[in-house]
Amino acid sequence: MDGGNGGSGGDDNVVTGEREYRVEELAKAAGIPVRTLRFYRERRLLPPPRRDGRIAWYSEAHLARLRTIGGLLERGHTLGGIAELIAAWENGRTLGGVAELLGLEDALTAPWSEETPVRLTPEELADYFGEDVTPENLTASLDLGYIGVDGENVVHVSRRLLDASAALVHEGVPLAAVLEAGREVRGHVDALAELFTQVIRTHVIGAMDELPPAEAHRIAESLQRLRPLAKNIVDAEMGLAMERRVRVEIDAWLRRQAERADEPSADPGDTGGPGV
Repeated sequence: MDGGNGGSGGDDNVVTGEREYRVEELAKAAGIPVRTLRFYRERRLLPPPRRDGRIAWYSEAHLARLRTIGGLLERGHTLGGIAELIAAWENGRTLGGVAELLGLEDALTAPWSEETPVRLTPEELADYFGEDVTPENLTASLDLGYIGVDGENVVHVSRRLLDASAALVHEGVPLAAVLEAGREVRGHVDALAELFTQVIRTHVIGAMDELPPAEAHRIAESLQRLRPLAKNIVDAEMGLAMERRVRVEIDAWLRRQAERADEPSADPGDTGGPGV
């Protein structure tokens, strides 16, 4: 059995200042028997300790690894599966493989949008857009990814976008203008998505770089919480921006109406000739 080190219950690495443990201390901190710790060592679930003569020193990383193993065992993983997971985590296995092992594939592949595709016959498409269903507009819609062709029918990617586009057309906005606006919006929302992705990368995923595999479910939980937050921010900012812009347009229109009202009207009896 490794000897103690006085009353400190452990030691500090003189190089890094990191807490170090002898085998009994590590087992006690992890809440497992010493024989279990040694079994994990034999199964290569733990990296080798630092050796100082005959004394083996274990670090905080070893303690974190033991807690990870315990957490994974509680979730029903076998020791063989845990060994595979740890090897994948340490060796940079593909994201999909690690996600599958961690149970994160649903979080990584879950859609951020909740759009419902709509299948339309040519007649139904005409009911939505009338004479605006032209080859040029169909081509533009295909390029944007709004519609796809399925036999004789088309499939629109989003019920909400379809209804909003049709409503704009019914208000007198040409479909070509709606599609061009959609193309511009696509560029702006891509930039917004990149902005939020940078925030997530830096402050969520980046902050979890050292996360033990057993706690990787926290990434999934964070992503679930972030989805509605990002949408709410964009929706609120869009609403506020529209209020500002539309108010400017309305004020300009009111000024024009006031200027017209102030203009002197011509006398219907005035022919423009000299007075008599």
